[in-house]
Amino acid sequence: MFIDEVMIKVEAGNGGDGCLAFRREKYIPMGGPFGGNGGKGADIKFVVDEGLHTLIDLKYMKKIKGEKGENGRGKNQDGANAKDVIVKVPLGTIITDNDTGMILADLKHKEDEVVVACGGRGGRGNTAFKTLNNPAPNFAENGEPGETRTLKVELKLLADVGLVGLPSVGKSTIISCVSKARPKIAAYHFTTLTPNLGVCKSKDGRSFVMADLPGLIEGASNGEGLGDRFLRHIERTRVIAHVIDMSGFEGRDPYDDYVTINQELEKFSKDLLKKPQIIIANKMDLENAQENLKKFRQKVHEPIYEISAITNTGLEEVITKLADMLDKIPYTPLYNEESFESHVLYKFKKEEPYTIVKEGNDFVIKGEEVEKLFRMTKFNTEEAIQRFAKKLRKMGIDDKLIELGCKEGDMVRILDYYFEFK
Repeated sequence: MFIDEVMIKVEAGNGGDGCLAFRREKYIPMGGPFGGNGGKGADIKFVVDEGLHTLIDLKYMKKIKGEKGENGRGKNQDGANAKDVIVKVPLGTIITDNDTGMILADLKHKEDEVVVACGGRGGRGNTAFKTLNNPAPNFAENGEPGETRTLKVELKLLADVGLVGLPSVGKSTIISCVSKARPKIAAYHFTTLTPNLGVCKSKDGRSFVMADLPGLIEGASNGEGLGDRFLRHIERTRVIAHVIDMSGFEGRDPYDDYVTINQELEKFSKDLLKKPQIIIANKMDLENAQENLKKFRQKVHEPIYEISAITNTGLEEVITKLADMLDKIPYTPLYNEESFESHVLYKFKKEEPYTIVKEGNDFVIKGEEVEKLFRMTKFNTEEAIQRFAKKLRKMGIDDKLIELGCKEGDMVRILDYYFEFK
């Protein structure tokens, strides 16, 4: 089954918790803190596997979750880092953050890989908090939560030449003649249900990859027929080879076919019509083909290459022409740099790291920084609670609550947990 788009949720592993421990040995007085740090949580990493040609392995995964890092232990022993989760995807995979719309990676080289969700750092044990003023801290941290994302994973095939045209114009026959690809060929529409790739070789030894894309019809860009599902695979091609049934065997006018397909390409993406294009007049061995070609040339003033895929005539000239064109056309990126998350320019803008809203009688504190601080605090000792309260006070939360009318004994909520304001 050919699957070229999936939505998937990824959750990187949380960091391991830091350890709260003290050194207690008979002949070592005042042993001090002895708790180790937690290990790092597992990253979620996407890696190219050239043996894959579809995203079917991801189709039935609801969620990919990384393991938590190992907790720290006594005797200053740090926990082990969790093993990263490796997700193998085909060459040509594009990964987009569904919430922001930013592209995380375009995996178009055989050794490409990208971390799509980072594991949380390990929490610090109490040894890490030892200072001159507090030589025996009685608290430790929980591990940092791992990143969570919803991803759109999309496959856009890597091909130099894309064969486009209405159903049954002979695209599959052409690719089967010029390469070792063996697509299903039959005398009915939509025989080709999935794109086929084939390596073509010119007589002078130059080679390139050709894609046979399922037949388009009028309205394909709006979802008609096989819809726009396969139009995305044309976006990477450097040359579009427009195949036309010049015989008019099915009662269609070849020029109307030509206009229809170009209109659908333009509706999907105006950039497609900017790509170099050649016209391949197929089925020239049938009657009416020459007469139709003469009329076609009067309306279209582009180079037209006459072939008959069924008799294997004229194909060698087309392959040579395509190789010549590709020699002069450089590879261009599919997306500009501004589309990638790694190229976003963040401008300094002072914003509050939290918001406080009143819901009923409760004051609710929201904010990534506050919630992260809460999750990483172990509320198992009085010193840990005092440290948490001090950090909130330093962030100005106490003053803000008083400003909003919060009084002694009112309930304050962070996530699903309630505190009494004092």
